[in-house]
Amino acid sequence: MSSFAEAFNQFPFLDEDSKNAFLEKIQFQTYQKGELLEEAGKPCRYLHYLVEGSARSFYLKENKDVTVSFSLPKEFITSMHSFITQKPSNESIEALEKTTTGKISQTDLWSLFDSHPNIERTYRMILERYFIALEEQLIFSKFKSARERYLELFETRPKIIQKASVGQIASYLDMSIETLSRIRGKI
Repeated sequence: MSSFAEAFNQFPFLDEDSKNAFLEKIQFQTYQKGELLEEAGKPCRYLHYLVEGSARSFYLKENKDVTVSFSLPKEFITSMHSFITQKPSNESIEALEKTTTGKISQTDLWSLFDSHPNIERTYRMILERYFIALEEQLIFSKFKSARERYLELFETRPKIIQKASVGQIASYLDMSIETLSRIRGKI
C-alpha cells in the first residue's frame, strides 16, 4: 500500500533494503468502527501504523471505560508494555471509525533487527516518541486545570474532538461529561 510509504518519511535514514524488508512483513487490515485492533487480557501481538481512520486505547476500571490515548493517521499505536513483554495487555485498542492499519508482529519486527540495524533505530525512535507522549500526558493530567486540558486538546489535536465521543474525550481529559459540557459551553 503506497500510503504506508509515508511512514518512512519520518525516518529518512532508512535505506531502500530496510524499507523493502519491513514492507515484506507488514500486514494491512481494515477494522470497522468499534472493532478491536488489540484486546485487553491477551498479549498485544502487533505494532500498528494508522494508514487511515482513528483509534483509541482504553481500559476498564470498576466497569468504567478509561481512555488512555488517541491515534490518527500517520501515527503508531500499540499496548507498548504488552507488545514488548508479550504478557496480557491491560488495555484494548478500538477503531473509532473505519480504520486501516499496517501492522507488524513483534516476532517479525525483532527478526528484522538483526539484519537491518536501521529498523532497530527506527523502533527506538518510535519508543522515544511513545514515552515522551506518555510523560506529556502525565503532566497534562496532573498539573493542568480541566479547562486548560480541553483547550490544549482542542488546539493541538482538533480531529480528536471531531472523531471521539464526548464520553471518550471526558475520560481522556480525566473529567466528568458534565464538566466537559460546561467548559465547551463557555468557549
